[in-house]
Amino acid sequence: MSKPTVLILGATGFIGRALTAYLVKGELATVTTVDKTLPECAYLSKEEEALFAKTTFMQKNLLQPKAIAEIWEGANYDYVINLAADTKYGHNDEVYAERVEHLSLACAQEAAKHNPKKYIEASTAQVYEPTEKAKKEDGPTDPFTNLAKYKLKVEQQLVKIAGLNTVIVRPATVYGPGDRLGIAPRIICGAVYKHAGETMKFLWTKDLKINTVHVSDVARALWFLCTANTKSGAIFNLADKNDTDQGKINEALEKMFGIKTKFAGKLMSGMVSKLSMDSIVAEVNDKHVAPWFQMTKDKGIAITPLSPYIDQELLYKKHLSIDGSAIEALGFKYEVPNMTEAKLREWVKYFVDLKLFPDGYLQ
Repeated sequence: MSKPTVLILGATGFIGRALTAYLVKGELATVTTVDKTLPECAYLSKEEEALFAKTTFMQKNLLQPKAIAEIWEGANYDYVINLAADTKYGHNDEVYAERVEHLSLACAQEAAKHNPKKYIEASTAQVYEPTEKAKKEDGPTDPFTNLAKYKLKVEQQLVKIAGLNTVIVRPATVYGPGDRLGIAPRIICGAVYKHAGETMKFLWTKDLKINTVHVSDVARALWFLCTANTKSGAIFNLADKNDTDQGKINEALEKMFGIKTKFAGKLMSGMVSKLSMDSIVAEVNDKHVAPWFQMTKDKGIAITPLSPYIDQELLYKKHLSIDGSAIEALGFKYEVPNMTEAKLREWVKYFVDLKLFPDGYLQ
């Protein structure tokens, strides 16, 4: 019996590499991978490179309609999973309109011409109202990042495409090996403060919600939803059971690096956010980036995609708090129910092994 065929758009990115590895190692599907970045240029591990070699890889710029059409020439795919988009923070509307909204809808519209069994779009839980209460899939939306604003626009238009059986996933903060933008900058900051011998301080309080989900569970959930009995347009949150907040993250970082951490508190943080957030964020990031550059240089690391830079959008009092249990009602089970120190150490090892993170800072 032949295996199902899966097309992964944005395959060499953080979630894409985890999904590719999961499908190929498990021999679950015949996989076609697409990205503008070649696997050998994507900072993959040796194991990941070997797994990509077992897929049909196409280098395509998905901003070009011709490139999208070429993916389907002489081929049909049972399942399409779109992870392609510019997911960096801090871009302006024009960039997100092109690299998130236009790109995503163009890929979906082309897919609709070929009638795949299911089309899964990766969105973000940042589309929800940023309050402390955990939101279910029908919770109020009020995107608190510019990226999320355009992800929500994609969601709203995607379900209107005739003949396309869609599922939308809204993951919390995704972390794990390969992460650069989720928990990663905070881990790097922990190493910087270990290097400096100083207390690491963050705005607000320990209770600020930054709910999480491990990338391995995201990969598993995406495949699970391919074959699950879902209605077109269905939305599923993805979040572990940890109810992660700033306090839990800092607690893990304290143990990992042997540092002390503290929070500025509501009053001081509120004053900063109202009066001088731009200058404070620039000053803090400068304080982190310069020593990080020296730390990597001292260890012979000439270039690394990792950075302690945290975009200003992520430093306001905006809770990311969601309920990820709806997918469990279909039979899915989270294998990493809690964000632990051990799991964050796995992230460090992944990048140390790639010689992209300086060794010697962990306790």
